[in-house]
Amino acid sequence: MTTLTDLLHFTCNSGHSLIPATNYHIPASFSIYNSNKNCPFSPSRRRNKLNRSRWKFQCSIAEESTISPSKVSSDYSGNGQSMLDCVVVGAGISGLCIAQALETKHAGVAPNLIVTEAQDRVGGNITTVARDGYLWEEGPNSFQPSDPMLTMVVDSGLKDDLVLGDPNAPRFVLWEGKLRPVPSKLTDLPFFDLLSFPGKLRAGFGAIGFRPPPPGHEESVEEFIRRNLGDEVFDRLIEPFCSGVYAGDPSKLSMKAAFGKVWKLEQNGGSVIGGTSKVIWEKIRNPKTAPNPRLPTPKGQTVGSFRKGLTMLPEAISKSLGSKVNLSWKLSRITKLENGGYSLTYDTPEGLVSLQSKSVVMTVPSHVASSLLRPLSAAAANALSKFYYPPVAAVSISYPKEAIHAEYLSDGELKGFGQLHPRSQGVETLGTIYSSSLFPNRAPPGRILLLNYIGGATNPGILSKTESQLVEAVDRDLRKMLIRYSAPDPLVLGVRMWPQAIPQFLVGHLDILDAAKAALNNGGFQGLFLGGNYVSGVALGRCVEGAYEVATEVTNFLSQCVYK
Repeated sequence: MTTLTDLLHFTCNSGHSLIPATNYHIPASFSIYNSNKNCPFSPSRRRNKLNRSRWKFQCSIAEESTISPSKVSSDYSGNGQSMLDCVVVGAGISGLCIAQALETKHAGVAPNLIVTEAQDRVGGNITTVARDGYLWEEGPNSFQPSDPMLTMVVDSGLKDDLVLGDPNAPRFVLWEGKLRPVPSKLTDLPFFDLLSFPGKLRAGFGAIGFRPPPPGHEESVEEFIRRNLGDEVFDRLIEPFCSGVYAGDPSKLSMKAAFGKVWKLEQNGGSVIGGTSKVIWEKIRNPKTAPNPRLPTPKGQTVGSFRKGLTMLPEAISKSLGSKVNLSWKLSRITKLENGGYSLTYDTPEGLVSLQSKSVVMTVPSHVASSLLRPLSAAAANALSKFYYPPVAAVSISYPKEAIHAEYLSDGELKGFGQLHPRSQGVETLGTIYSSSLFPNRAPPGRILLLNYIGGATNPGILSKTESQLVEAVDRDLRKMLIRYSAPDPLVLGVRMWPQAIPQFLVGHLDILDAAKAALNNGGFQGLFLGGNYVSGVALGRCVEGAYEVATEVTNFLSQCVYK
């Protein structure tokens, strides 16, 4: 249930977010398969089994967090005698989870399935590093343990490796030189000092409907929040929140696309509170079924990771899929076959390899998909080329515990999820995750591990900075609030620059995405699906939820076209 508290509640779940928040729903993508009349395979066509003897795979662990490329025999001709059910292009978390969902939830629908990846490792931006007693993330940092996410965890054999943060750990926002706690529940609202009393009144009256009516155009996040909840809520909560989740500019982000659940509250109930009341009554009238006994039961609003970091998930899925995962395969061309399937040509360590498949799922970034799909559909390619990915740098540094200001310690320990920094507060860093406080065994005794993010849509100039300049900027910012001025220089563990980090769900995002899908559908490219974070949402949990949605679309397509 999404409430006003959720809107104000900073919990860590996003793929790239600093203090990622509750998984706001992005409206589900519609299937590009439309009707049986365009079915590329005759219902009576005999299913063609893939001759697995033609494939010779070798998959081994080269070192922790790295999987060596699969080897494929060069005698595979791709001459149409063996047609795959599905090819998933991209072995990031979206692609792997789509394949895993097809193997588990939709078992038997696509037995002849492969996943291809241009890099020599799985996981995409998920990057866990372990060294000298430290364990840190250089991409996504955590996830919200939703039912789809936990299902993927259990199906991947990682239930016993799951670690969860303390749901009572505070979250902070920097305001006027002080880190101020964010309310985590309704009873906190009257007492927290991040908003003034007039600001709280304005938010309360706006939430129940005393605010200007919706305009006749798609609102940005800034427009929606200022109109509904007032300036203080936007400036002190939502603006840093957008920096944390999207590294984005809330004056350009679409409320409907980026935070669809909250947007729908006003649409469905006339106000934020009115919509929340409807959701509550709907849950009362239609109570949720009993929890799935297979799944862990997290307590409260918290976030999750794994004992050896997030990289355990893609590696476990890859291990489960085995020889179906092919690394160092770079897709160079995709064409439509006369019988309705697709031909894919790859540059591989063994030379050129051609495949034929009944369906294809593109989970690569939108700009990569645009280039690959341009020969098929210029209209789809043009739409996909419009999405913007700003740069973000992840800076992992460590200080001794004594470096922390005493006012932020509890029983001698730094406790909390982390902190966000509004752009108006004179700091460059977007926010900081208290990695060693969030999960166990992330730093040696006596040390604090901090994961800091810098850059984003409002600061693309970080691309011109050196690693030492990025560390200096982060350290300078931290000494304004969290770290003592007299503290020693930080121990620098890692600086990772992501030149194209997080797709921005700008005003018009959903229209552009619909245009890309419609161009494929209208062009006769049924069985070609789009997936990934620019489709489902940027949070790691939303990527997993979106993977289940895409797997269902692929299943419906193959079932209607092949199995009836």
